[in-house]
Amino acid sequence: MLRAMSLIRGLLPLRVIALTLTLLSSLAHAGTPVVLQRPITLDTGTGELFGTLLLPKSTTPVPVVLIIAGSGPTDRDGNNPDGGRNDSMKRLALILAKHNIASVRYDKRGVAASRPATPDERHLSIEKYVDDAVAWAEKLKTDPRLGQLILMGHSEGALVATLAAERAGATALISVAGTGRPVDQVVREQLQYRLPPPLLARSEELIEEIKAGKTDDNVPEPLQVVFRPSVQPYLISLFRQNPAAAFSKLKIPTLIIQGRNDMQVGVGDAQLLHKAKPDSQLAIIDGMNHVLRIVPMDMKRQLASYKDPQLPLASELSDRIMKFIGSVPAA
Repeated sequence: MLRAMSLIRGLLPLRVIALTLTLLSSLAHAGTPVVLQRPITLDTGTGELFGTLLLPKSTTPVPVVLIIAGSGPTDRDGNNPDGGRNDSMKRLALILAKHNIASVRYDKRGVAASRPATPDERHLSIEKYVDDAVAWAEKLKTDPRLGQLILMGHSEGALVATLAAERAGATALISVAGTGRPVDQVVREQLQYRLPPPLLARSEELIEEIKAGKTDDNVPEPLQVVFRPSVQPYLISLFRQNPAAAFSKLKIPTLIIQGRNDMQVGVGDAQLLHKAKPDSQLAIIDGMNHVLRIVPMDMKRQLASYKDPQLPLASELSDRIMKFIGSVPAA
């Protein structure tokens, strides 16, 4: 989920270039709407971001979901250059389109096609990601083909969506595999059983320094993937966030989705978010893992699922999302 928490796959660094050609196509099921798929761009003033618009053809405005991907170099489709391709966000967008719901998913600044917007990760921050989500929302609101705006964030993207929702004027929010705890706590938990005592002690020192807003260039090689000096400014911005506290401030309908077999983010995190906002809807999906597939709690099979785009998404996931969107009052 989070830039610093994905040790299950070397911290799941996620980055792939994906710009889709313009096409008009029908999804492969009888009775589904004809969908227009187009590249879409956003000029942020500090660089151009690139994404994909899926727009069902309709004579009236359709709801639109802004999909915000997870940690590290996650591309718009949910893929990475090192850990393989799973197309989780792309598959979600296709499911939405099948149900007459538009979507925009995009490469974050510094990632894939949007890499030139911030090529040096030292200049990234959670606040910039939030600003970009708000700017995308403002752009979508000017399109007469689009109706109510729903933010959907996966993993770290759930935090970005939460922080952006009010400024974006979203009518609803969907948090998928989002943490309820400050990220430094999640990082500690993930490192606790994966490092020998000397490295674990050094990681604790680095976490405390980063929490205090300090950087440290003395990072042992095995810890570089998490705490490399170039990512520490981003971690400083991330560690100061409290996801549950931010979630509690939301005034819009919210849906929390969490897989019971997620080896990166636990059910407890979803419950923390729900406790913070008791009127939220909570969906715990049995068997679902972090990339939204039904996979047993077996490390080998879990890792394989991160590299299998043909593995279907959990059916309950789409059922819950569609039911929630259908219940959101019109703006």
